[in-house]
Amino acid sequence: MATRFFYSPQINLLGAGCVQEVGAQMKALGFKKALVVTDKILVQNGIVAKVTDTLVKKNITFVLYDEISPNPTCAQVHKGFDLLTEHGCDCIVTVGGGSPQDAGSAMGILATNGGNIRDYEGIHKSAKPGMPTIAVNTTAGTSAELTINYVITDEDRAVKMVMVDKNSIATMSVSDPELMIGKPADLTAATGMDTLTHAIECLLTKGAYAVSDCMALECVKIVFKYLPTAVKDGTNLEAREQMTYANFLIGLAFSNAGLGYVHSMAHQLGGIYDLPHGVCNAMLLPIVTKANAAYAPDKIRLIAAVLGANAMSDAEYADFVLNKIKSLSEEIGIPKTLDELGITNPDFDRLAESALKDVCTGGNPFQPTKEQTIAMYKALVK
Repeated sequence: MATRFFYSPQINLLGAGCVQEVGAQMKALGFKKALVVTDKILVQNGIVAKVTDTLVKKNITFVLYDEISPNPTCAQVHKGFDLLTEHGCDCIVTVGGGSPQDAGSAMGILATNGGNIRDYEGIHKSAKPGMPTIAVNTTAGTSAELTINYVITDEDRAVKMVMVDKNSIATMSVSDPELMIGKPADLTAATGMDTLTHAIECLLTKGAYAVSDCMALECVKIVFKYLPTAVKDGTNLEAREQMTYANFLIGLAFSNAGLGYVHSMAHQLGGIYDLPHGVCNAMLLPIVTKANAAYAPDKIRLIAAVLGANAMSDAEYADFVLNKIKSLSEEIGIPKTLDELGITNPDFDRLAESALKDVCTGGNPFQPTKEQTIAMYKALVK
């Protein structure tokens, strides 16, 4: 049996109130000055202050960079890196969902490896571990605070570059559900479906193994039980905490096992049309899973079993799982078509060609053709 490498942050803080430990843990690690990478909304709503206040208490100074967009660009990464260098920071603190986390990972790689962030597109392209990063998560969705993956939009090519790099993993992850209280319902829904997409793709991917399967199946069970409550009542701490656990489990799992074609296709919608990643994943999940079902019937049975099905044929198990996904998406208000997102005339040819080249494609249970890919994209149009 081949040797498995399981990558994880050195320290992981979990649970309500754990953000209060950030400054103390950073002090213990010897950090003195941080670049705080985030977005303006999280500054305005006071979430960033809950993190930076713990730094101030431990005499750790910081420089704030709050210009990260939902699909972070090369220009944003390099601007942040310039700030980091100018102010002599010895670590990076990322506060937010996948966007600040990915941008911070990219800056950390540049800090120790140099060059242009475009140089690192692909798999394990850097030579040295990135600058130490403390990743404070504010959504139960992307798992970017845990993984060896980060995604940056090359605005010149309108392409989402996927970097899979063990050197980019955070030094410490922080997952405090109290930071997620009151998040908007649509954001909660989108990030929650991103978590579910990670779980199902992690189960079906070619790189799956016993450890990742266990984590992914538990994630599936948690998401179906608690996501509707988290969406309907953003103040429900139990639902928020359970979704945080689901996000934590699957982040560790897919970081070490891989993903598949849902992400390959979603990356192109985000890169070309600047659409939200979680929504794209959610819309594509039943479409791509239907195509994958025939190639991984044993994994479909496992998913169906944790959702309550038994004694069915493979085709019935697949229908059961697909209907469950569709029902959950409908219940929490996920859009069904690209028209609802303002995309009325998508370039199917360009989308398909780019998806086939995506780094996640190799993990899919089968290799789709361009024609199959176009057909799946067309399923998103009225």
